[in-house]
Amino acid sequence: MISHPAPASAVAVDSPKVNDYTGFAEAYAADNETNLLNAHYERPAMLDLAGDVAGRRILDVGCGAGPLSAALRDRGALVSGFDASAGMVELARRRLGDDADLRVADLGSPLPYADDTFDDVMASLVLHYLKDWAPALSELRRVLKPGGRLIASVEHPFAMNLMHRQAGREAEYNYFDTTNWTDEWTMGGRTALMSRWHRPLHAMTDAFTAAGFRITVISEPAPDPAARELFPEAIAAAPRFLCFLFFVLESDRAVSVG
Repeated sequence: MISHPAPASAVAVDSPKVNDYTGFAEAYAADNETNLLNAHYERPAMLDLAGDVAGRRILDVGCGAGPLSAALRDRGALVSGFDASAGMVELARRRLGDDADLRVADLGSPLPYADDTFDDVMASLVLHYLKDWAPALSELRRVLKPGGRLIASVEHPFAMNLMHRQAGREAEYNYFDTTNWTDEWTMGGRTALMSRWHRPLHAMTDAFTAAGFRITVISEPAPDPAARELFPEAIAAAPRFLCFLFFVLESDRAVSVG
């Protein structure tokens, strides 16, 4: 799943129902198609990092309404996808067709795919919803072929830390701690609590290597060139900015994972 570009102030979690994308699936999917941070920053960066995917079998983790899956398929990839939100999976099925391999599943739980199935796994803005990355990374490594790639984007830990400091929350959200924070998103006339986990960069890289991945790329890309015409004021004010952080990781089956 993908992060909303304009987080509000953090709030206490009074309800167990968080991250309910199904509740505003249609409105979220429409915004995601055209906004600056998803459509013209994060998604182009993921596709650039993937490179030539023709003929490669790819798993789209947290596929949402399927924009990344569709772009990969247009480039010749054989795409499977899953999401925790049944509403989002339904939108993805409308986009990709009834024969598309789309499932409702939770990252961090056992996944419904055989070992060594995929050449690449794309985890687009989904890992930061998890407190513990170890089970999820273990499963993603299991379903990857030896030498396969995990291409992942997450909320940039420096950007999140700056946001908390600017809001006066530095005592609650120390950069070096792994901390949960929750805010309210309103889309399509509905408000939902969205809960994510901040972790420092070293905790991310430690988790990747402990799971048996070799880090080959860490990227802080520029926006898609088309953004200059579509969002001239925003790009004029910040032609480069910290928002998301991108990794390319290679599965190393020679590493023993406990």
